[in-house]
Amino acid sequence: MQRGKATGKPKPQASVTPPSDSDSPESTPDTPFPIVGIGASAGGLAAFEAFFSGMPADSDPGMAFVLVQHLAPDHKSILPDLIQRYTRMRVVEVTDGMEVRPNCVYVIPPSRQMAFLHGRLELLPPSEPRGQRLPIDFFFRSLAQNQHEYAIGVVLAGTGSDGTLGVRAIKAEGGMVMA
Repeated sequence: MQRGKATGKPKPQASVTPPSDSDSPESTPDTPFPIVGIGASAGGLAAFEAFFSGMPADSDPGMAFVLVQHLAPDHKSILPDLIQRYTRMRVVEVTDGMEVRPNCVYVIPPSRQMAFLHGRLELLPPSEPRGQRLPIDFFFRSLAQNQHEYAIGVVLAGTGSDGTLGVRAIKAEGGMVMA
């Protein structure tokens, strides 16, 4: 602690370590931060692009963004490459057990369900047949249970009612939702 000049009282020093280029999306900070789950149907690319192009380009938001999209199970997703064009944040496709960091964008891979558990994104094989899957609800409910008031749910476009139950779960835990 340094002493302040005018009062002689201890002056607190900052304990926040600024991010560096060596920081990876796999390491987690000690302080809680909001995690924004964003759901969209297969045709939601334009909505994702509009969302990220509307964010301030000159500052970090201090939160993580997790994109859950209805994807064709047999096609490789190019969503991370497309979203990277609209944000300076790091954009990655999720791998099983990946830790979540602020100022990063995480994209669900095809043919997987995703849950947020204890600071990590867990990938699971789909339990329902194609056409009956609700990946947005599945992710939002796990986000609500683990993040409580730090959970944010955004539904840009959905298939049927996917996202409805997850939005209710986030609200019930004190989080914020937008549609």
